[in-house]
Amino acid sequence: MTAQPDGPDGPEDRLRRFATIWSRAVFPVTTTSSTRPEFEAELLPLARRLSEVLRARAFDAEAAKEVGAALVDAHCTDPEALSRTLDCVDAYLVLYCGEGGDQEDLRARSARMQHAMAAGFAQTLRERTLAEQEAIAQAALKAQGVVAAALHASEARFRAVFEGAAIGIGIADLDGNILQVNEALTRMFGLTDQAMRRGNVREWTHPDDAPQTWRLYDELVRGEREHYHLEKAFYRPDGTVLWTNLTVSLLRDADGDPQYQLALMEDTTERRLLNLRLRYEATHDALTGLPNRSFFFERLEKALGAGEGQRFGLCYLDLDGFKTVNDSLGHAAGDRLLVEVADRLQGCATAPGEMVARLGGDEFVALTTGPDTAQEVDELAERIMNALLAPVSVDGRELTVRGSIGIVEGPAGERSAAEVLRSADITMYRAKSAGGNRYELADPEADARAITRHGLTTALPAALERGEFFIEYQPLVHLGDGSVRGAEALVRWLHPQHGVLGPDRFIPLAEHTGLIVPLGRWVLEQSVRQARAWRERYGDGADPLRINVNLSPCQLTHPGLVQDTVDILERAGVTPDALCLEVTESALIGADDDLLKPLRRLAEMGVDIALDDFGTGYSNLANLRRLPVSVLKLDRSFTQSMQQFPADPVDLRIVEGIVSLAHGLDLAVTVEGVETGAQAEQLRVLGCDTAQGWYYARPGPPDRLHELALVDTTG
Repeated sequence: MTAQPDGPDGPEDRLRRFATIWSRAVFPVTTTSSTRPEFEAELLPLARRLSEVLRARAFDAEAAKEVGAALVDAHCTDPEALSRTLDCVDAYLVLYCGEGGDQEDLRARSARMQHAMAAGFAQTLRERTLAEQEAIAQAALKAQGVVAAALHASEARFRAVFEGAAIGIGIADLDGNILQVNEALTRMFGLTDQAMRRGNVREWTHPDDAPQTWRLYDELVRGEREHYHLEKAFYRPDGTVLWTNLTVSLLRDADGDPQYQLALMEDTTERRLLNLRLRYEATHDALTGLPNRSFFFERLEKALGAGEGQRFGLCYLDLDGFKTVNDSLGHAAGDRLLVEVADRLQGCATAPGEMVARLGGDEFVALTTGPDTAQEVDELAERIMNALLAPVSVDGRELTVRGSIGIVEGPAGERSAAEVLRSADITMYRAKSAGGNRYELADPEADARAITRHGLTTALPAALERGEFFIEYQPLVHLGDGSVRGAEALVRWLHPQHGVLGPDRFIPLAEHTGLIVPLGRWVLEQSVRQARAWRERYGDGADPLRINVNLSPCQLTHPGLVQDTVDILERAGVTPDALCLEVTESALIGADDDLLKPLRRLAEMGVDIALDDFGTGYSNLANLRRLPVSVLKLDRSFTQSMQQFPADPVDLRIVEGIVSLAHGLDLAVTVEGVETGAQAEQLRVLGCDTAQGWYYARPGPPDRLHELALVDTTG
C-alpha cells in the first residue's frame, strides 16, 4: 500500500507553516545575505528536527542544542534572534507539530527544548567569539612585534582591527591606567572615550566578582601568568549592570618584559537575562508561580544533605473534593481556585528556611528546615489549615476549601528525597481516608503497611495467573447429631515473599481493583468441583454435603453472576442444591429489587442463599421477609460469652429470639466461631441448626472433611 501525499493540513504542511512564521520573526535581526525565502529554506530542516525532538519517545537534549548551534551558523548571532526563536517555539511548535499528543507533556518538553537550544546557541556563539578574540589578540601581538620594522603598516592594521571589532577592547598599563578603548567598549559602558581613559581598572569592582578575579589580575600584572578568562559584572553610570565574558592578556616588549594589559569584553547581559528567564520558567509552576516539583526536589535534597544537627519538616497537602470543582464548574474555575490557594499558602511559609511548592494538580508541599522543626512543622500545618478556612469566591460562587495534610519530620541525612515524599504521600492519604480536613503525622509502621498493601495490590493479577491461590475448607456441623453437612470455602494466597495470607489481607484489595470478580469466579469453580468430588466419595444420602462460597458486593452487582454460576454448576455436573452463596448483611441493607433480582433467580434455581454476619448491620428484621435467603449465619459477637458456663443470660435471650424468629420465617441458623464444647451445647439447646469453628476443625485441605465426619462431637 503506497503512502498518501501530505494534504493541505498534513504534518509537512504544518511544519512549513511553522518554518515560515519562524523565518519572518527572525530574518529582520540576522546578518545573512540570503533573501527571506532562502532563509526560510535554511530553517526548514531545523524546524523538522525540532518536531522530531518534540514527538520522540525519549527527550534528546543534544539534538535541541544542535538546533541552537545551527542558528549561529545561519548568521543569527544577535541575541534578539535567539529571543524571537524561543518565543516562536514556545507559541507555535506544539500548535503546529504536536497534534495527537498529550498537550501538557508536549509543552513541558517544549520548555526543555528551549532551554537546550539557548544553551547550544550560547556555547556556539561563545566559541565563535573566543576564536575572534584570539584572532584579535594575535593581531595585536603581531602588530606590537612588528612596530620596529614596519610601524606605519602595522599601526594601520591594528587600528582597523581595534576599531572595527564587534567586541570591546581596552589597553591599560600595568598600574591599571586605561590608555585606549575602542568604540564597541564605550558603547557597552555608555561612556565617552575621554571619560573611560580617565579611569583605572581597579575601580571596576562589583559585589558579584568571583573570589579569584583580582588574584588573577595581580598575577597577570606581575608577569606570573599570560592571560585569564572569566565572567565579570561592571556598573554602568546609570546604575545598571553590564555582564561580560572577559579575557585579559599580558603584552610584553621586545625584551619579554611585561608592558601592557589587553582586555577583550563580550557583552553577555541579554544572554544572562534570557538564561535567568529560562531557569525561572523551568523551575516554577506556570499557573501559580510557585516553585515546581523539580525546584522543590532540589531544595529538599539540599535540606536532607545538611550537616549534623539539622532537621526538616514537610507538609504534603491535597485538596479534598477538588475533582468535583473541575467536573461541575470546569477547569478554568478549578485553576482560579488553585491560584487562590497558592496565594494563601505563600503567606503561610514566610520564615527563613520555609518554602511552598506545587507538585501538580491540587497537590502542594510546604518545607521548613532548621535545628528544631518538630514544633515548627506542626505550626506550619496549623497555619495552612487556618488559611483554607475562608471560602474562595469563583465566578460568583463561594467555594469551601478543605485539605488533607501528611506531615513528615526528622533529622537530615537519614532518608532520600523520594522516601520522604513517599512517606508524606502515604500519610496524606491516611488523613484523607480518616475523613479529610485534617493532618496526620507520619508513622513508619503505617507506611510499611501501606507499602505492603500497594505491593500486594500490584501483585494480585499475576498471582491469579500463576496459580498462587488455594482454598481451605472449614466443616459445617449439625448441632443435633454432630454430622458434617458441608463446608465453607475460604481462599488463601500463597505469596512468594509473605507466605500464606488470609482473605482479610487481600480480599479488600481485590474488591478495590475489581479483581474480585475473576478471583470469585475461580473460587466458585474450584469449590463446586470439590463439592462434586465429595458427593462422589460420600454419596448424596439424605443430607448431601453442601459447599458454602462467599459472595462479595462487587460480585453481587456483576451482570454475569447468574450465568457464571449456572455455567460452573453445569460443567461440574452438580445440582444447585450443592451450593450455598453467602452474602454479608451489610451488602443487602437497603437493597432494591434490581440488586436482589440475581439472588432471587439463583434461589429459584435451588441455590441456597445465606445472610452472613447477621446482627452486625443493624438492619430491620422485617426486611428478612423480602430477602431471598434460606440461612442466617449468626455473627460470633453474639455467642462469645457462651464459651464459658454459665453464659450471659442477656446474650442467651438475644440468640434465642433470633433463632425463634428465623425458624418462624423457615430459615436455618448457622453459628460461626464456635470454640468450646460448652458453647456448642448452649447453641444446641437454643435450637441453632449448624455451626462451624475451631472446636470442630480449623480450615484445612478437603480430605480432612472425611476425618471430621468420623469424629463424635456430641460429647
